[in-house]
Amino acid sequence: MESVARGGTRWKRFAVVMVPSVAATAAVGVALAQGALAASFSVSGQQAKVSVDRLDGKGFVQYGTIDVQHGGKEIPVAVSAFKSAELRGLCQSVVIPVPVFGDVSVKLNAGNDGKVVEAKNLYIDLDQLDADATFTNINIGVSANDTDNETGPGLKPGDTVLPGSFAQEADEALLTDVKQTSWATSAGTFKLSGLSLNVAKGKNECF
Repeated sequence: MESVARGGTRWKRFAVVMVPSVAATAAVGVALAQGALAASFSVSGQQAKVSVDRLDGKGFVQYGTIDVQHGGKEIPVAVSAFKSAELRGLCQSVVIPVPVFGDVSVKLNAGNDGKVVEAKNLYIDLDQLDADATFTNINIGVSANDTDNETGPGLKPGDTVLPGSFAQEADEALLTDVKQTSWATSAGTFKLSGLSLNVAKGKNECF
């Protein structure tokens, strides 16, 4: 017999849905905090909210492409890429709808209390960005196909762009008070110093 709490929630069913994903998220988070593996955050068909107090990036490129989600849904995004980046006050959150139970929020914080998040070959697929930004030696209007390792990390493996499509690049980029919505984040390495991971019922987002 399934155990049922007051309000009619079937906890065994909830556990089947949530436990594997939460356990995997926690394990990945611990490994990332120890700098043990490459990182990739992507939730099929759902956006993540990301806020950063300060991002110091080197080797910046930005270009447009199409993300293809599971099921074939195509989403136009701007990819912001950095050869290396240091982030302070990082928050990343995603709300996952769970059948019967309702919304569950997974929220990650790192790089607080003087600690720094370090990333190499960082790619962020976003469709909304608000920030104060300063670029050094910026080149606007270059071809996306010309972004390479001389300036930034180049195109993310698997990305395709139209020939001659618009892009920009800069030696350095400083972004503060960042708020963005993204469909995916990936990095060659992503060291999350001071990692804190929270799973809660309802909506608990970065902004």
